[in-house]
Amino acid sequence: MNFLFAWRYFKAKKSTNAINVIAWVSIVAIMCITFAFIVVLSVFNGFEGLVKSLYSSFYTDIRISASAGKIITVTPGQLEQLKAVRDIKAWSLIAEEKTLLVSGDMQVIVDIKGVDSNYTSVTTVAEKLIRGEFETGTTEEPGIVLGNGVEYALQIQSDRHLYPLTVYAFRPGMNINPTDPYQGLAAGNVITTGTYMIQQDIDNKFALTNLGFMKQLMGMDEHEYSAVEIALYDPDKADAVKKQVQRIFGKDYLVQTKYEQNSSLYAVMTTEKWAIYGILTLMLIVAAFTMIGGLTMLVLEKQKDIQVLKAMGGTNSLIQKIFLSEGILLATIGLITGMVLAVLFCWAQVQFELIPIPGGTFLIDYYPVQLIPTDFVLVIVTVLLVATLASWFPSRKAALQPIELKS
Repeated sequence: MNFLFAWRYFKAKKSTNAINVIAWVSIVAIMCITFAFIVVLSVFNGFEGLVKSLYSSFYTDIRISASAGKIITVTPGQLEQLKAVRDIKAWSLIAEEKTLLVSGDMQVIVDIKGVDSNYTSVTTVAEKLIRGEFETGTTEEPGIVLGNGVEYALQIQSDRHLYPLTVYAFRPGMNINPTDPYQGLAAGNVITTGTYMIQQDIDNKFALTNLGFMKQLMGMDEHEYSAVEIALYDPDKADAVKKQVQRIFGKDYLVQTKYEQNSSLYAVMTTEKWAIYGILTLMLIVAAFTMIGGLTMLVLEKQKDIQVLKAMGGTNSLIQKIFLSEGILLATIGLITGMVLAVLFCWAQVQFELIPIPGGTFLIDYYPVQLIPTDFVLVIVTVLLVATLASWFPSRKAALQPIELKS
């Protein structure tokens, strides 16, 4: 019944056109804010999904490394126990070190990962090549696959085997001579075989080479490695598998999921999303003041109706619910319209790439969008909550009006 009264008040002709105008302004304002909510959050979801997919190409579902230091011992028995975990698809043994990579007069500091033949089963780096081929060679004749940024810094083309690169790495226990730092470094030569391009942070930092070569360069024993990287059949089971892996290796090993390996990145993305939500909510609160003004004028317009309802036995609670329902009705009309327009816009953006990304330097040339049901729930709750709070003040004023009927 409350919404029936609210609907009749909304449709009824008012003595002052300003009341109708303000009511429609409130609806349009909420519609625009709702549209902005859905579209902006969907664009953010699109970029977030893109970044996660790019990082997923390089960072595996689970990584085992040292909780202290750089080297772990991985025994054949531990690997057999990993094989018994049915959710594990594959794993790769890694020897990683920060090195100095030299090509002629060009030098660049690079994290070089020595990888085994299983590496292509735990990551999709090999699918991201833009030049050459994914070939890491052998211990005696190693090849190296460069990140696009590393290749650019060295001013070479990896698919042209013109000159070998020299890798310098510190070995544990080696003394550094301040007058000649190169004497404290182990050195080896590699031949470039290919270049990958995934994401700028990765492309500028990493290169991939043969596991045996890196172990030899770093002076590692037979069962010593930097990490074990694991791929799962179902990445959503990473937390459960992590516990199993931790029991196999013990507390001296650091076992991390994909998100824990890049916790700062995902924390920043989460913070940014909530910051966007906070800004849009503030805009919604500002728009709600228009609704407060419109409902206050409506209360003044319907004073006689309020008096009649009270004279017929209507309680203060009933009067308040009627005008509260009026505010929720205005918000609901704007909310539904805004969501429909946002969904249509996002569909058109995906189908026709309406808004391009300027500059042409990004991996894609249009703004990505991804609609998530939880965003709709969040927007609905936020809009209705703000509308309810905004409607409470004028509805309370209407309910507290005394009965002043005259004969």
